[in-house]
Amino acid sequence: MEVFAKPGVGGIIIKTIDEIEYILIQERCKEDGGAENGLIEIPAGKIREFENIFDCLRREIWEETGLTVTEIEGENDTVIIEANGYKAINYMPFACAQNIDGNYPIMVQTFICKAQGKILDETNETKNIRWVSLNELKDMLDNNEEDFYPMHIMALKKYLKLKLIKKAK
Repeated sequence: MEVFAKPGVGGIIIKTIDEIEYILIQERCKEDGGAENGLIEIPAGKIREFENIFDCLRREIWEETGLTVTEIEGENDTVIIEANGYKAINYMPFACAQNIDGNYPIMVQTFICKAQGKILDETNETKNIRWVSLNELKDMLDNNEEDFYPMHIMALKKYLKLKLIKKAK
């Protein structure tokens, strides 16, 4: 029997306070999470059948953090086409990742977004939800990359690199 990868979406949620940029991170604690429980991640989840990817991102962030998404980079550039009995959405994520080995066949498309509200203490999927500065995140990745959920490492590193290049200019 053929098995297919599951489509997913993730959000690098950013906020700026006193000219310091922060990113929201959390720890996995899913009932069937196994060895992945305790790993640091960004809010993410699976896309339901025919669910608009942006609606999915909003839903997953709400379920996992209690925050309401106020902006998703690139959403305004989205094109929806209806033809031949289909309705298709064309969009550009910030980063994409695919598990090509391991326990779980998933492909995650990551977007940069902003959100508002009060962070939950924990959910049935996450705990230790918190804001970290870009410098703190860089130190965490540089010194303890193995503490992170592998699907999100390169998206976070890409974001840090982008921000460090802009800061250097």
